[in-house]
Amino acid sequence: MTANGAFLNTDRKFRLVQVGCGNMARRWVKYATGRPDIELAALVDIHLPAAEALAREFGLDCPCYTDLGTAIRETGADLVFDVTIPQVHKTVVTTAVELGCDVIGEKPMAVSMADAYEIEEIVRRLGRRYAVMQNRRFARQIREARGLIAQGTIGKPSHATANFFLGPHFGGFRETMDHPLLLDMAIHTFDQARFLLQADPVSVYCHEFNPSHSWYAGNASAVCIFEMSDGSVFTYNGSWCAEGEPTSWQGDWRVVGSEGTLIWDGTNDSYCSVAEGHLGPGARMHAYKRVEPSAPWAGHEGHDGCFDEMLAALAEGRPAETDCSDNLKSMAMVFAAIESARSGEKVRIGPGQAYDRG
Repeated sequence: MTANGAFLNTDRKFRLVQVGCGNMARRWVKYATGRPDIELAALVDIHLPAAEALAREFGLDCPCYTDLGTAIRETGADLVFDVTIPQVHKTVVTTAVELGCDVIGEKPMAVSMADAYEIEEIVRRLGRRYAVMQNRRFARQIREARGLIAQGTIGKPSHATANFFLGPHFGGFRETMDHPLLLDMAIHTFDQARFLLQADPVSVYCHEFNPSHSWYAGNASAVCIFEMSDGSVFTYNGSWCAEGEPTSWQGDWRVVGSEGTLIWDGTNDSYCSVAEGHLGPGARMHAYKRVEPSAPWAGHEGHDGCFDEMLAALAEGRPAETDCSDNLKSMAMVFAAIESARSGEKVRIGPGQAYDRG
């Protein structure tokens, strides 16, 4: 099935091992068991009872393991779903591809840029595929917003901005992290910016801080200015300790172009406000017309949309939209922003720089 919901003409069948059987794993197993081209061959978790409980919950008769390598060898799997914690993604992915499997995994790729680059190099060298779950690219509204930009509705984009202000009281690990907003959440918004603009980061200046009222130990707020490869500027204003009038979890977006502006509040449909006609005598401002999306998104949304695309790419023998080689650039935005906040200086992200091999 492709990202727009159409079934592929392919004879490929996937023999799947899922590693990681915690709460998030249910979403992945549910998707896998709903596809006729996937056979769930095994479940893996370092805590065997967790794998066994997940198997019972979904009525699966597949074996359960505590070791991924053993599971792959004994089942002849060719695909791994990685739903583990970020700290072990490197081990999971490298083990899987070294044993001949492709991988679809939860974000982030890794907990450092060095690890992310090493993972991508190993995957590429071994001729395997590794795609990363970036489900927020697959909301209907953002796909339609991208369609409006692609059609030239607002002309050439010059300035995109995303406001992200929420006050979630998670408890647990996020409230003890050093960079809870940038490291755990901002990659979604940064990846969305790359998708909307179809451009990559060149540099970033970031000011990260923790307001006095924050309930997080680490910095829960940040302001970032990214220069992008198409000459545009993307600004991010975010906080995870902002009480009152929350934005959508998708953010509140404005993309300014040479002929108009795209607006998307993350909840309702996007639209464009476009300059109309020529300035009349003595006029200082154009009249504007509202332009709605003309190419509705017919595919699945969220996780299912991203799954559809990643598996379609495997079946067609091409890189997925969220292939690890592409996802490195969204990862670089996160870690370069953290480095900029630490140093107080602009950080380059382009070819040959510390956050991009070129």
